Amino acid sequence: MPKYLTQSSLTPEGVKGTLKDGGTARRAAIERLAESLGMRLEAFYYAFGEDDVYAILDAPDNATTAAYSMTVSAAGTSRVKTVVLITPEEMDEVSKKRAEYRAPGA
Repeated sequence: MPKYLTQSSLTPEGVKGTLKDGGTARRAAIERLAESLGMRLEAFYYAFGEDDVYAILDAPDNATTAAYSMTVSAAGTSRVKTVVLITPEEMDEVSKKRAEYRAPGA
């Protein structure tokens, strides 16, 4: 299954909820959400900086991952960014593809 990295920035309400419920309760909630969509939560971490939560998910497709991200965002407690991850083997396939392209102004 394709892998996705989600980066979430908590709103003040999201921070309050996390402090109230605890970090493992939030991870469990995200794991239940992922499983309800046929996804698997591979990793879940809190962090310092611009983003507060990082998760790596296995998902069947982009539409499923979009449903996950939109569900979390709709709750209003965080802003979610999603990155499609590419394996080294997929990058090998990319390196073998040849495309025609003319740069602007060339």
